Amino acid sequence: MKNEIPFLQSTTAKLIMIGLLTLVLFVPLAFVQNLIAERSLRKQEVISEITAKWGDSVLLYGPIIKIPYTAHYPVKNATETIPETEYAYFFPEQLEGHIDVNTTEKKRNNYEAVVFSSAMKFNGTFTKPDFSSKGISPDDIQWDKATLLVKANNLKSIKDGMKIKLGEKVMAFETATNDPVTFVSTLETPSFSISEYFTDEKIPFNFNVAYDGSRELKIVPIGKTTSVSMKSNWKTPKFTGYFLPGGNEKKSDNAGFEASWKVLDFNRPFAQHYFGDFPELKDYSFGVDFIIPVDEYQKNERASKYGFLVIGLTFLVFFVIQSISKISIHIFNYTMIGLALVMFYTLLISITEHSSFLKAYLIAGIAVVLMISLYSVSILKSKKFATFIGLSLTALYTFIFVIIQLENYALLAGSIGLFVILGLVMYFSRKIDWNAIKEEN
Repeated sequence: MKNEIPFLQSTTAKLIMIGLLTLVLFVPLAFVQNLIAERSLRKQEVISEITAKWGDSVLLYGPIIKIPYTAHYPVKNATETIPETEYAYFFPEQLEGHIDVNTTEKKRNNYEAVVFSSAMKFNGTFTKPDFSSKGISPDDIQWDKATLLVKANNLKSIKDGMKIKLGEKVMAFETATNDPVTFVSTLETPSFSISEYFTDEKIPFNFNVAYDGSRELKIVPIGKTTSVSMKSNWKTPKFTGYFLPGGNEKKSDNAGFEASWKVLDFNRPFAQHYFGDFPELKDYSFGVDFIIPVDEYQKNERASKYGFLVIGLTFLVFFVIQSISKISIHIFNYTMIGLALVMFYTLLISITEHSSFLKAYLIAGIAVVLMISLYSVSILKSKKFATFIGLSLTALYTFIFVIIQLENYALLAGSIGLFVILGLVMYFSRKIDWNAIKEEN
């Protein structure tokens, strides 16, 4: 009668123990992921400090003609009316903008923030304001108290002030109001008599502004026809907002990008003039986010998410070798190998903070592969198996690195890679008779 193998020494028991060990190793792996999240949060705090001093995101739109007029409101159960001063707002007939943006990277300790300096040039034309749609009497219009407005945020980062040339008159903007909710401020010129300017059908204007900022730059298309072109040395722009640039005119390459927008009045959901309250228009802005598509901490986070895959596949390779060679590998050996695989991610994040992700990945990967390969020589008593394990780990880490670098095709490449890995495991284990494996005491 055949001697029965004790359950704890059976293949099933070893598979269960390896599975449980894999689950236990998720605990230190989770601590590593928390460490990456904590370091990433610290980075965001430092970046916020840098950008707050340099300049936050930029939103700008204008110029807008503002003219006060007297509105007469009837009193209930009375024949008289109460006069109140209201304001009418008129947007440009044409608005053209040319924006040059130069981005730089500011560093503090191990952290890096993207900031920019922009030079904006705007020109266009106004047509004579028309109050007839509201039935306002010409005698109630205060033409001599007209002003020009520009709406903007991040005022502290405007360089050299702001002036506008309307016809032949040059006027300087001053801060009028600051909205604590939207963070959009109003810049306004001194009052002037606008009736003097509209001797012709249209009146030209132009103004320039130099702006420092970070993260994003946006414009609101307030012209009846708005044309804006933007040029920058930033290689990875994210076009955002209510309107995207023209598909045939957008260019992006290693030297930077060029983009242009053209928006007509019937493309946007707001009117060309307003009476009474001024609308909030920032939701209809367009522009560019100056983003790093995948920063170093995001790469570390993505790499750590593949930790369970690396641990599981590595244990699987060891188990298949153990089954083929009849070499007994103790659960303690699996534990040491698993901890070495987890250590890869702590090495990766710590080295990344003082170098690039590529260098950190190479150093951490080579260190862990060498450690496990050398350890395998002693427990497997074979350089052939140790070499196979080293090559398998190298291929696995290379595969994960490629996936991390990809953006649009990461899911596709990962799915295909996992399918190929599964096929290889099935191929190499196809001839193993699991029922016939004898366990050594």
